[in-house]
Amino acid sequence: MTDTIERHVEVPADGGARNTRRQNAEHGFVAPKSLTDDLQAVLVDLIELHIQGKQAHWNVVGKNFRDLHLQLDEIVDAAREFSDTVAERLRALHAVPDGRSDTVAATTTLPEYPNGEILTTDTVDLITQRIEATVGRIREVHDDVDDADPTSADILHAIIERLEQLAWMVSAENRTPSGSRGGKR
Repeated sequence: MTDTIERHVEVPADGGARNTRRQNAEHGFVAPKSLTDDLQAVLVDLIELHIQGKQAHWNVVGKNFRDLHLQLDEIVDAAREFSDTVAERLRALHAVPDGRSDTVAATTTLPEYPNGEILTTDTVDLITQRIEATVGRIREVHDDVDDADPTSADILHAIIERLEQLAWMVSAENRTPSGSRGGKR
């Protein structure tokens, strides 16, 4: 014997779990493969940004070491949080995110981070480039994501906003005021 709830879904009389015909038990939005592929591409770059940020954090040396060391942790935390958000969005879309190290290494668009100790000024430039590359990947897929699923695009908007802010903040370490001589602009 089964009872029927409001949505006309049959539930076993004992209220227990039952098998469904589809993985998408909620019968909601089914994401196209192009959307999940785009989100997967963003995911691997965010994971790689997290890893490279940690590499930089451990090996940065020079003037303003402590400030940059702490700022790198802020970047790492943001990248890790964003990768989790994107991976969980993929799961909500009934896709399986792939954050395995071999997948990340094979598919990231970020350039390899150099090994060894790196001066603070060089670290600033290297990390800024990697943040900007990650944002570039997100912007590259954004319009297609927005067409397929505005909710996922909203997530990407928030990530872009924060990463661009972090890139501005870290790159400011190497800047001199506009109009000054001999400095980067």
